[in-house]
Amino acid sequence: MIVADVLDSDLVRLIVAGGLGLLVGMERERHGAEAATPLPAGVRTHTLISMCGFASAWLFRHHVGFVIPAGIFAIAVWTGIAYIFKARQGHVGFTSEVAALLTFLTGALALLAPLWLAAALAVANTLVLSEKTLLEQHVALLDRNEFLAVVKFLIVSAIILPALPDRAFTTFALNPRHIWKIVVIVSTISFGGYVLARQLGPAVGFAVSALLGGLVSSTAVTIAAGRLACDNPSQANRALHATLLAGAVAYVRLLFLIWLVHPLAPGELWWQLSALALAGVALALGSSSRSAAQLPGALQLPRNPFDLIPAALFAAAFTLLTILTAVVRTTFGVTGLLVLSLLVGCTDITPFVLSLVHRGAPLDSYAIHAIILACMSNTLLRGVYLGLLVPGLRMRALWRHALWAAFHLPLILWV
Repeated sequence: MIVADVLDSDLVRLIVAGGLGLLVGMERERHGAEAATPLPAGVRTHTLISMCGFASAWLFRHHVGFVIPAGIFAIAVWTGIAYIFKARQGHVGFTSEVAALLTFLTGALALLAPLWLAAALAVANTLVLSEKTLLEQHVALLDRNEFLAVVKFLIVSAIILPALPDRAFTTFALNPRHIWKIVVIVSTISFGGYVLARQLGPAVGFAVSALLGGLVSSTAVTIAAGRLACDNPSQANRALHATLLAGAVAYVRLLFLIWLVHPLAPGELWWQLSALALAGVALALGSSSRSAAQLPGALQLPRNPFDLIPAALFAAAFTLLTILTAVVRTTFGVTGLLVLSLLVGCTDITPFVLSLVHRGAPLDSYAIHAIILACMSNTLLRGVYLGLLVPGLRMRALWRHALWAAFHLPLILWV
């Protein structure tokens, strides 16, 4: 208890504030030495700016309310003057000036907020400053249409999501805000895989780009790999290997999505989905060849999953399957639910699975059966897709995916 009080004392927070300012200042000093350009603030100045922020916060806490706004205004004026002189010498860019303002706020937060928040702000400030070249390289690789799609989606989500009513409608208890929240979660994970596959794919090779593609859509990877092998039959082994790897990652992705939507549900499903993912990895390793693994290249995924149209289609599919699942289960009972799960496997199974778990109630054995059956049907269908696209690969693709699908059955019986 005494140690905790000491660590939370104003003296310790002052030392942390100075240290965080020193961290940012060291980066600015290093950058100035490398670029041989004058900077408005270096290691000493940033340390002092952070401590000024701390002193302003201390006075603010003692009811001198104008000090922090006055401090921000003073830093803004000083950095503005520094920028004018810098611009006259032909040096443009406002990064150093913004960094100084953030350092002042870091010092204030070191007293007024939890220390981790001030530390996180200082570390983020330092990373953004130090990794300028890397950030600019990645931005340059972004396609303009992809960037605009992200911006549009973020704007729509930020505006629409809070405005949607947070209550249930109809007898099916459809909550618009909850539905859109699920869309945002799924699209974000898919887009993360998409960006990683596009940014890292050519560098890390075919197999890793297939793994990353599995975060987007295992079916999309299957089609992309199949088209590659159709155009170049010598790549057939690579196509099969990629399809199996992407399918294995799809189980991990599904388990993570289930956890995000219903944190208690993975406790009832984790071992089944994990076993199925491992089975896919084993089949992929068995299908790989030495020559295929050494070939460079990456899969080209067909579309950006963070666009508005895929998001709207997912929301529509999720809503429709929520209604359809309730109607089928009420009308035809468990048998109807299981038949529906097999049919849903012919499409993207994510909306169906999340429609079963999103209400937060404990999963019964029939819901678990339906999820595993949908996965089984989807696995078998990927093998059919690949076999149709690459006739020379048909038998190898079908028997491996059929074996993988058959592995689902004992897992259903053990639930």
